[in-house]
Amino acid sequence: MRIYRHFETLPQEARGAAIAVGNFDGVHLGHQGVIGEAGRIARAANRPWAVLTFEPHPRRVFKPDLEPFRLTPFRAKARALEGLGVDAMIVQRFNRDFSQRPAEDFVTQVLVEGFGARHVVAGYDFVFGHNRGGNCEMLLAMGQKLGFGFTAVSAIEGPDGQVYSSTRVRQCLAGGDVAGAAAVLGRPFEIEGRVAHGDKRGRQIGFPTVNLHLGSMVRPALGVYAVRVGLLHDREARWIDGVANVGKRPTFGGEDVVLEAHLFDFTGDLYGKRVTVQLLQYIRAEKKFDGLAALRAQIAADGDAARGILKEMQANQK
Repeated sequence: MRIYRHFETLPQEARGAAIAVGNFDGVHLGHQGVIGEAGRIARAANRPWAVLTFEPHPRRVFKPDLEPFRLTPFRAKARALEGLGVDAMIVQRFNRDFSQRPAEDFVTQVLVEGFGARHVVAGYDFVFGHNRGGNCEMLLAMGQKLGFGFTAVSAIEGPDGQVYSSTRVRQCLAGGDVAGAAAVLGRPFEIEGRVAHGDKRGRQIGFPTVNLHLGSMVRPALGVYAVRVGLLHDREARWIDGVANVGKRPTFGGEDVVLEAHLFDFTGDLYGKRVTVQLLQYIRAEKKFDGLAALRAQIAADGDAARGILKEMQANQK
């Protein structure tokens, strides 16, 4: 998959695409329905299959004081799109100036002149342009005038009748229901980042950890999880079972939310490396301990619990 940063400089080989348009935070099963429809149209017409998305997320521009909410930061989103088979990811920088474009200008200057789009696909509730002035009806009407096709994809529901949505994923994560989040995403929820130096306490008590700062990512329920840790290399991952705490480390008076993952049966230096951590099952809430001995005993118990959970999951997958 090729990644392009500006619609003004799109090369000829990426023009004339069937293009899915949206934020696609999470790239969940509903998003995949929109993106997949663009792919079917592209393949049938022998055209490039592209996705247009926006960075940073518009909510971060308009409401910068919001609590962190991102499900898939840029790298994670790119990896998810590549996994679907998309040919080109077009990342449009979103800022106040871009948000002031009238909806009609977005269609003519971005979709038609910039991308040479031959077919546009969006979710049924997609809105765009200054003051959210554009919608699917506008795209259909302008497409008929300007020579591109348009498809609006209806809401996609799961077996329980609920619509797949990013909001639903966040609600599941807030309640520690990582299985529910995975059912909407179509894959386990992951926290990705570069391993940072911590205070080395885990190593001192016999449970060394890899530490990730969550940055703009949504905060799942604070507590302990059974996890798999992917060591990323050339877009591939080597997976290792483990147990992780997502929280503020109240035993040591911490304030920032950090993910600390202990990898089972692993030795090696991962500082500065990029990893991704799949949260597979919530074990317990975070709590404060009276001292290192109590903490060490609980971590050992959590590790045993995580091993059992992961072993059962692997058996069920066979």
